[in-house]
Amino acid sequence: MICEVVVYNMESALRAQEGGADRIELCDSPGEGGTTPSHAMIEQVRQNISMDVYVMIRPRSGDFLYSNYEFHIMKRDLYQCQKLSVDGVVFGILNTDGTIDKKRCAELIRIAKPLKVTCHRAFDMTRDPFEALEDCIEVGFDRILTSGQCATAIEGAELIRQLKSKAGDRIKIMAGSGVRANNVKQLIETTRADEIHFSAASVRPSNMSFVNTKISGMGSGSGSEYVVRTVDPEMVRSIRSLAESVVI
Repeated sequence: MICEVVVYNMESALRAQEGGADRIELCDSPGEGGTTPSHAMIEQVRQNISMDVYVMIRPRSGDFLYSNYEFHIMKRDLYQCQKLSVDGVVFGILNTDGTIDKKRCAELIRIAKPLKVTCHRAFDMTRDPFEALEDCIEVGFDRILTSGQCATAIEGAELIRQLKSKAGDRIKIMAGSGVRANNVKQLIETTRADEIHFSAASVRPSNMSFVNTKISGMGSGSGSEYVVRTVDPEMVRSIRSLAESVVI
């Protein structure tokens, strides 16, 4: 069983490793579904983490239909990831009709190699998952991260099972989104997935002693200045243990 934990800061990466993750997906902007982290963040994580580090290549939040400027940014970020010796990258580009943009994805994969390449949940926004599966295989993705085109993987478990069966050994299918200790066994029993993606997220109080009570969320109302998002190592261990208890 391969357990990939998505992380958004240095502390989370260290805690994911402490909890026994096999791999991390390093992102920025958790509230926006993940975007490309800074080069300095990638460098620090790579220097301090011994497990595989995959980096999100996503220039902005929103849809997966990118301008020429944004596509150029993605290519430049790929070059930087290679220089920083990460193990893999994660991206996805769609056409306006909801199909995989095979031309652009193939170009990014060519640039990325020999890094491993995952098609992220842009896959879940495609018009036909089986068409998208074949397109991902054709252009050379190593893996697809999917929730079965539903909000959570447990809701999309039946489609994930079908995708995994259809894919065979041509591409890896990783189940992700909403994977928790209370549903991971059911998810694996249904999908037969041998790779799962989850956050094991928690928050801790800020270590600040001074608190400005007149400002909350820098005007957004979230009040997030005095909490820090992190990863719970015990949650990582628990999910792994439960996942590995299922006989596939």
